[in-house]
Amino acid sequence: MRICGILAVSVALGSAALAGGLDLPEPLSDADFAPVDPAEAALGQLLFYDPILSGNRTISCATCHHPKFATGDGVSLGLGEGGVGLGPDRRADPDNPPEALVPRNAPPLFNMGAHAVTVLFADGRIEVDRTRPSGFRTPMEDEMVAGFDSLLSAQTMFPVLSDDEMAGHYSENDVSRAVRRGLITGPDGAWDILSRRVAEIPAYAEGFEAVYPEIAAGRDIGFTDISNAIAAFVAAEWRSDTAPFDAVLRGEATFEGAAARGATLFYGEAGCATCHSGPLLSDFDFHAMGAPQLGPGKALSFESHVRDEGRFRVTGRTDDAYAFRTPPLRNVAETGPWGHAGGHDDLAGFVRDHADPEAVPAYAAVLPRDVPEADKLWRVRDDAAERGRISEAAQGAGRSLSETDVADIVAFLETLTDPAALKGRMGIPETVPSGLPVDR
Repeated sequence: MRICGILAVSVALGSAALAGGLDLPEPLSDADFAPVDPAEAALGQLLFYDPILSGNRTISCATCHHPKFATGDGVSLGLGEGGVGLGPDRRADPDNPPEALVPRNAPPLFNMGAHAVTVLFADGRIEVDRTRPSGFRTPMEDEMVAGFDSLLSAQTMFPVLSDDEMAGHYSENDVSRAVRRGLITGPDGAWDILSRRVAEIPAYAEGFEAVYPEIAAGRDIGFTDISNAIAAFVAAEWRSDTAPFDAVLRGEATFEGAAARGATLFYGEAGCATCHSGPLLSDFDFHAMGAPQLGPGKALSFESHVRDEGRFRVTGRTDDAYAFRTPPLRNVAETGPWGHAGGHDDLAGFVRDHADPEAVPAYAAVLPRDVPEADKLWRVRDDAAERGRISEAAQGAGRSLSETDVADIVAFLETLTDPAALKGRMGIPETVPSGLPVDR
């Protein structure tokens, strides 16, 4: 952890005084997070790393959200189903080649259990909505079942249903066939198939009975139980509130040198805190910021374009075109490539370009191994018309930052690096109950 030159330890004073009068948020505390049952988290740890939840039993949650890569995968756009290996070394399986790259950058998992997180994914397609029976608004609408304990739990339903992420492609396995037929919930639906897989493994059956009294009393294991356990693990494992930044918020230290100048810019004239607000450094709203588009884009099966219009695909409102959720910035110095499509491989470059959203920059992709830009998986299109549409949608007046300004802001962002959260608290299990290989 880089403390020297960034922070200075101080006697306990008010954080505003220590930060030179900056309008900093209140520090995080236990009250900002849902409580976690350690036994439930331990069960979720096994499920998170177990490929049993993928259609072909080859991919776990950890494949694209690995602690080795700060809970991401280290590439702009990942290879899910049909890939072998981990991180930038992941490559296409010649015996089962993938059909496309995953269309968006794998988001980091820090502080996903915080109460302030009320909307997830870059387009916000799942969010808290207490007016709905399930408590959430999702693309499943009325088919969304109740029983997910949290938004974090509910989001796990998406990767296991995605053909390019975990489900696999039509006719490859029972899960992908169910998804293709639109059978998600209910008997013989995709979730039921995965739940039965898990329940048939004695160690998992015993684990669920130990954690959930209703299951011990005879209720079958449901997919919501699996999701709840995984959510408990993610919330506990990657809670991040012990970074140098947190020491400043708690009044135990102050920014120094370049980090102090960067904080002044971030919370002042650079305007970063307008959107990157609060202790998680996100307003959890949506903004068009001119991020470059690359890769296969987000399109329905009958569409042939390679665009990603962000929030517009959820709301249908033209004002939401090319708007994406403000990402929280915890451990941001470690979570590259940056942008909804991983269009920047350098944090300083991202900060510089992000400050001037109307000038859509060229992308700089970090691809999985053996996936050249000419490959059919990549399907990149960087045409002038699309860049013009992204630029036209960009919000806010551009700010030109000097190289010194950029370096200072990056120094401030480095104070958000939390070694304890990056390492994780439980770590990678040696084995999982299915006996399948664990990604290391």
